[in-house]
Amino acid sequence: MEKEVVKTDILCVGGGPAGLMAAIRARELGADVIIVEKSNTLYSGGGGAGNDHYVCYIPEVHGRDPKPILEAYIRHPQVGIRPEFANIWLDKSFEIVKLWDSWGIPMKYNGRWEFAGHAFPGEPIIHLKYSGGNQKQVLTKQALQRGVGILNRFTAFELIKVKNRVVGALAFDTLNDRLIVFQAKAVFMGTGSCIRLFPNATPAWLFNSNNCPFTTGDGRAMVYRAGGALRDMEYPVQWAGIKYFARSGKGTWIGVLRGPDDKPVGPFITKPDRIYGDVTSDMWTSVFDDYMKSGKGPVFMDCRGATREDIDYMRYWLIHEGNRGILDYMDKERIDPLKNAIEMSTYGLGVKGGVEYNTDCETSLQGLFAAGQEYGGSMAFATIQGWIGGEKMANYIKGIAHADISVDNKSIETSKMKLTAIRNRKNGASWQEANITLQQILKDYAGLVRSETLLNQGLQNLERLKDTVNNTLVARNGHELGRCLEVMNLLDIGEAVMLSARERKETRGKHNRTDFPFTNPLLNKILHIKKEDSKVIFEWKSK
Repeated sequence: MEKEVVKTDILCVGGGPAGLMAAIRARELGADVIIVEKSNTLYSGGGGAGNDHYVCYIPEVHGRDPKPILEAYIRHPQVGIRPEFANIWLDKSFEIVKLWDSWGIPMKYNGRWEFAGHAFPGEPIIHLKYSGGNQKQVLTKQALQRGVGILNRFTAFELIKVKNRVVGALAFDTLNDRLIVFQAKAVFMGTGSCIRLFPNATPAWLFNSNNCPFTTGDGRAMVYRAGGALRDMEYPVQWAGIKYFARSGKGTWIGVLRGPDDKPVGPFITKPDRIYGDVTSDMWTSVFDDYMKSGKGPVFMDCRGATREDIDYMRYWLIHEGNRGILDYMDKERIDPLKNAIEMSTYGLGVKGGVEYNTDCETSLQGLFAAGQEYGGSMAFATIQGWIGGEKMANYIKGIAHADISVDNKSIETSKMKLTAIRNRKNGASWQEANITLQQILKDYAGLVRSETLLNQGLQNLERLKDTVNNTLVARNGHELGRCLEVMNLLDIGEAVMLSARERKETRGKHNRTDFPFTNPLLNKILHIKKEDSKVIFEWKSK
């Protein structure tokens, strides 16, 4: 396998909204920037198929007193943001909205700021409706116009460190079977959320996911192996949508969530409302599972009673949310929301936790910055923090020279040998076999029911799976090798999840320990996990 060295001031790993915004801003401030993206920046990442909600504060809409807006932002479960970032969101969100609108992402609807969805009746609405179907194309164009280098189909898989400073990353050129050594003064991590760790709603179909199925937590795994801190890895999350269609956008539906008895399952609305929607499933995230397990289910999205104009409005936003496939299916099967209630369900588990970084996007490793769904919530959070990260990196690299990466040459050669071994094997296990086995282990031993004995057994099974993967995984081409690297990252994330779940000896949120069924107020802290010289270290931090 060939090896090539490429130098740049800043390397952005991941070309999603956060990575593109960081690259654009850093380049505006004079830095040389390269984005490495394992897919294609035109369609990759959490916002790859579009988005229709941008959480923001617009004074001319909300009024000049930001306090009630800030309170709504902090307490809203769908936003899911840490309080220390709230004032940054308050100051920056409208700035980014106006910037995007000037670039060609339509942030207004029929000439006005339109706020709707994910809202409690009578309270401030902070979700701006915008036509985000073209957002990745626009952001890519803006990056290229400024001279950002974009390398698509390059899978970054390992950070390069000199002492405690991150000085680059290794990446695999999928199309040309090459190992690329990127040497950088600063590295930005924006690889997105973690999909495919747990089984989805249709386990036979690995890519039926609510997010890009290639966002496999690569940044978390790379930071973990490099000795950086991850946080909140013990907490699972769930999302919901149309039964068997694992797609985001439940807040775009305007109907009422009802049980088979035709009664609303929540207290917020009793008839379809295109402005508020039914926020019940944002607050009661397990409602669909709870109804099924109790025998009272299923739960339906009921748009009956809406007008045809309401449905056209909803369909417009579902398209921009990336749900054209669902709408095409409904049209083909003649499913009319005005006549047919549509069954909803929870699908799979995800990972809440991720890379620890501060309001300046700095991680626990010098020279490494992160933003977006490395740990975070909404599209607004990803883009605002990405923009800030670009500014901070451009300032950080001033006066910094490239490090001598030859001191880390041994680990580079080890990585090269690992990739070569996978590519050269003639017989062995496929990445699909490894991924499905991993999902089964996580579901059985670290799902919504956890205990010391379950987690101990799960960790033993995971260790055996790692050994098998390292000795038998086969890739017949560069594309399959990219998928193998994803699975190897997921194995390390699975380890961090189970170790963190074992360390938190209490029940809190969806982290349910049957051997510690109570919530311990003394453990209302943040749990960090990291590795030092291959030894796992836990640190408890005050909130």
